[in-house]
Amino acid sequence: MKEIRIHGRGGQGVVTAAELLAVAAFCDGKYSQAFPSFGSERMGAPVEAYVKISDGKVRSKTQVYTPDYLIIQDPTLFQGVDVLKGLKEGGMVIVNTEKAPQELHIGNGFKVLTIPATTIALEILGRPIPNTTLLGAFAGATGVVSLDGIKKGIMERFPPPLAEKNIKAAEEAYKRMKG
Repeated sequence: MKEIRIHGRGGQGVVTAAELLAVAAFCDGKYSQAFPSFGSERMGAPVEAYVKISDGKVRSKTQVYTPDYLIIQDPTLFQGVDVLKGLKEGGMVIVNTEKAPQELHIGNGFKVLTIPATTIALEILGRPIPNTTLLGAFAGATGVVSLDGIKKGIMERFPPPLAEKNIKAAEEAYKRMKG
């Protein structure tokens, strides 16, 4: 089983990202589960969401304590939240930032990838919501889910004009990670 933890802030589409990732895995013929962890958060407050993906049934209903992958939608969370907590040795961190991976000083033992997801989202969607962009990056970087699965999830979730823009943002990030 692969476990993914997504960190962001309220309003960035963290919960939607988790749901879309689970749908993408399902579309790829895998078993999946997604759920958020938040209380009475407001816009801008730290939010986490979890995704579990497996070739067999996912029976565990717990939070993700030792993720294989982290998706960080807001790099300012590094200052106030221990986003790396529990990340498995050799795990991967995908961070929404303009900075190069080595500039983040995350440490050894993890693969760190960066992508300017907010910039891509602003260019394509016209809004600073990086979630679908980061899902495209995740698909390109890991192969855990396919880009087609991500596209299907987006098409199920959003109306056609918005789905097309989100797919374009995901495709751009996917190409950058594969490139």
